[in-house]
Amino acid sequence: MNFEEIRLKKRFNIKVMGQQFAVLSDRGDRYVEDVVKYVNDKVKEIGDASKDVSASGIAVLVALNIADELFKIKEENEDFVSRLERKYERLINYMEEKS
Repeated sequence: MNFEEIRLKKRFNIKVMGQQFAVLSDRGDRYVEDVVKYVNDKVKEIGDASKDVSASGIAVLVALNIADELFKIKEENEDFVSRLERKYERLINYMEEKS
């Protein structure tokens, strides 16, 4: 392991749903800011659509929405990898036939 591979975690004080949290991340200021903004935007979106839901209910709905997005992206990634593997196999077969 060299020094370039080592990423030190930095402490960030963030605010989500009006509450302060201290978190550690090695991803940098901009990344943490983007994640916090994304979560807060989701909170606002779901909060605006769900007027009679408690703060903890909104947090659960946000978690479910983000988990749904993650699962969809994972599924798309698996489909992409599968298609890529099939193309790779066809290319290998083609090259073997031509040699």
